[in-house]
Amino acid sequence: MVVPTRNRADYLEVALRSLIEQDGVPPNELLVVDDGSTDETAAVVARAGARRVRLAGNGLNAARNAGVRETTGAVIAFVDDDVWAPPGWVDAIARGAENHPEAAAFGGPIRARMEGPSPSACGREAPPITTLDLGPEDREAPMVWGANFAVRREAIEHHGPFDESVGGHGDEEDWLLGLKRSGGRIAYLADAGLDHRRAGDDCRLRSLMRAAYRRGRGARRTDERRRVAPALAVESRNVAGAGWHAARRVCPQGLIMGAHSTGRLVEGLSRQ
Repeated sequence: MVVPTRNRADYLEVALRSLIEQDGVPPNELLVVDDGSTDETAAVVARAGARRVRLAGNGLNAARNAGVRETTGAVIAFVDDDVWAPPGWVDAIARGAENHPEAAAFGGPIRARMEGPSPSACGREAPPITTLDLGPEDREAPMVWGANFAVRREAIEHHGPFDESVGGHGDEEDWLLGLKRSGGRIAYLADAGLDHRRAGDDCRLRSLMRAAYRRGRGARRTDERRRVAPALAVESRNVAGAGWHAARRVCPQGLIMGAHSTGRLVEGLSRQ
């Protein structure tokens, strides 16, 4: 298991606690790649009894590549530092890799878990953080997300490492798209679910809007890199639509969607 992290010691402590409590996982198979943290990350890793490799702020994909180099397992599971993995998560990944020999990569459900006062929702919008739910059964997946995914080592050896020039958005997605273009398959493992957490002030509307704005700018950069970015008029209509949703439904989540759309628009305008 590989956990990239940077300056999120409080979140990391919860993630590591859930990972070391997995059945049958040797401590030396849990690796934290510390990408230049200046907080209490080193102490958190030491208390957990996990291994730690330190980088100098090289980015998420560089941390993933370091995790690949520093581990030996045939299947490498990656999680973000802000997750909680329930007992049995590792077993579900291992069973899935065995049950789906045709797949080169895997992912499981990602559930939003807000551990603090968070804005209400009208029920017409997605959670304000990354989630994934492709149903109650295993299936081939169009895509899985970096908070909860695994790859076969032989797939990385064949298709190459994660692109370290990509950062901020689409980090793992570009690699997975390349895998699919070359005929590789991705399996969704319905039993390998975990929680994607937000705690304390990170649950509040202002923090969620700021994070959504940053994601929006990153998403626009990714679309432009792939040459699939919509016209700025479309981005403007999306901003207006999110504002209408917030006002018409009296829904604070509309403001979060609006922040994301605004980030996309601002990024597009900045490149004119």
